[in-house]
Amino acid sequence: MTELHVPAKRRLTPGDILPLAEYIPLRRGRRRRVGALKRRRRVEVGPFATFYFENIETMRHQVQEMLYREGWRCPARGRARSHNPLMPQDSELSATVMFEIDDPARRAATLMQLGGIEHHAFIDIAGVRVRGDPDPTRENTSPDGTASSVQFLKFLFDARGNRTPQDFGHGNRRRLRPSELRSYGRDDGAGAGGAGHTISTDGRSARRCK
Repeated sequence: MTELHVPAKRRLTPGDILPLAEYIPLRRGRRRRVGALKRRRRVEVGPFATFYFENIETMRHQVQEMLYREGWRCPARGRARSHNPLMPQDSELSATVMFEIDDPARRAATLMQLGGIEHHAFIDIAGVRVRGDPDPTRENTSPDGTASSVQFLKFLFDARGNRTPQDFGHGNRRRLRPSELRSYGRDDGAGAGGAGHTISTDGRSARRCK
C-alpha cells in the first residue's frame, strides 16, 4: 500500500524571527535583499493597484520589520501567528494588494468607490478565472463602503493548476508570462520567458457590479 505524503504547512514560528539585538546589525542588508525580491514579485494592475506576491521570506521580513518598529513590544509568537493565514501553501498564491495613490484627497475619494473590490480580483489562466479570496480575519471594506488601501488575497488552485471559472467583470488587467506566474509560487522569486496569463481587478465598486 502506497503511503500518502501530506506536505507540512508552511508557517512562521517564533524561531524564524531574530531577536532585536541580532536583527539590527543585519537590517540594512536584509532590507536590500528582500526589497530586490519583492520587486521581482511585484505586478502593477491598472493605474494604482499593485500586487505583491508573498513567500515565506517576504512574510518573515514583514514580521521582523513590524517588531523592529514597535520596539519588540508585541511578542514574536503573536506577530508570526497573525501572518500565517496569508502564508502560501501548495497550489496557492498569496498577494498583498496595495492601492497606491499619493494625494490623500484623491486616495480617499477613490477608496470610497472601491468598496467590495476584494471580491473582484482574479487570475485568468487560459480562460479559467481563479478568484482571489480575501482574508476573512480583517475588514477589507468598512461599514460605510470604503475599501482598505491594503488588501490580502489568496488564489487557490486545484491539482491541475486551475479552479472552477468564476463570473467577474474585468476592467484593469496585466498580462503575465507563465514562468512569471510560476515564480510567484516559489520561495526564490526568480522568473522569465514565455507568454500567457492575466491578473485583473474589476476596478469598480461592488455595488455597481451587482
